[in-house]
Amino acid sequence: MEIFWFIPTHGDGRYLGTREGARSVSYAYCKQIAQAADELGYGGVLLPTGKSCEDAWVVASTLVPVTEKLKFLVAVRPGLMSPTLAARMSSTLDRFSRGRLLINVVTGGDPVEMAGEGLFLNHDERYGLTDEFLDIWRKELAGEEVDFRGDHLSVEGGKVLYPSIQKPYPPLYFGGSSEAAMKVAAEHVDVYLTWGEPPDQVAEKIDRMRKLAAAKGRTLRFGIRMHVIVRPTEEEAWRAADELIAHLDDETIAAAQRIYARMDSEGQKRMTQLHQGDRSKLVISPNLWAGIGLVRGGAGTALVGNPDNVSERIKEYADLGIDTFILSGYPHLEEAYRTAELLFPRLPLNRASSAGNPGYISPYGEIIANNELPRSKVTAER
Repeated sequence: MEIFWFIPTHGDGRYLGTREGARSVSYAYCKQIAQAADELGYGGVLLPTGKSCEDAWVVASTLVPVTEKLKFLVAVRPGLMSPTLAARMSSTLDRFSRGRLLINVVTGGDPVEMAGEGLFLNHDERYGLTDEFLDIWRKELAGEEVDFRGDHLSVEGGKVLYPSIQKPYPPLYFGGSSEAAMKVAAEHVDVYLTWGEPPDQVAEKIDRMRKLAAAKGRTLRFGIRMHVIVRPTEEEAWRAADELIAHLDDETIAAAQRIYARMDSEGQKRMTQLHQGDRSKLVISPNLWAGIGLVRGGAGTALVGNPDNVSERIKEYADLGIDTFILSGYPHLEEAYRTAELLFPRLPLNRASSAGNPGYISPYGEIIANNELPRSKVTAER
């Protein structure tokens, strides 16, 4: 499996829904997180997209030169950028990063936000546009000259002159829970993503997507986007989860729920249904907690527990077919270290990204009395 981390360009801190414990998400801070993820052996990082975020393409282009192996999952936005421009941007960043670009296809799920971007299409029309966009984008990056006339997009003589390093193009990641979204995924994408729903719901999605892809003569990989709160003991982990929402009041939760209600994203509806804004309904499956979704749109669940329990839950998702886990935690810098230190030794990771990194392979700690290497799990006698 691969473990990715997250660059929180829409804000970070120790608590949700408050300025208490918040921190500035500057370039320096994003660079710290990216370099930590690179050093620790994460396979890649997701950069969020939308009006609440710094621009993902600009951020990725500034972080590529200060990292070595880390891949960057960056969004293309059908309807907000032309497919030919997106293909050219993808080719450039893939070549300049030496093959470290991954593409996240984001159709959008909030009609109000989409209107602010100048896009006035309903839910299914947006996925129709996405289908046309990806048809053009894939053909151009595969080296074809494209003439296309569809319901939403038209291109005459579209062509990318400089090829990408990854062939035929950087891998396409995509998440969507509606029937319209799943049909687009079956036709075009390489990795289908889901948010962190309970395993039985994830299993249903994977089964549905496998059948749709098979009907197109294709196979898919699968990934999941969720948060993680892992601590040495179960008690510490659940206490940390409670502390994360300690400053949330009912008014803030209600305001967030009103925004979710206006969205036409099927995935967001499924996230909201897990807790319905009710603090008493946050544990939705063993070690799966929906508290983050009280005020955070999109991925709203976290795996909570000690390293053994959390790693077992991850392996349960892997048994369903998930091979890419896109994780995050608050604050993102400290939790990148904590997650790697507590979980990586317990998981069957693809070690290619951390190969040759002696700092990660041999974490000695401080040398004892300038002469001795520390032993593991030494209990001092009293």
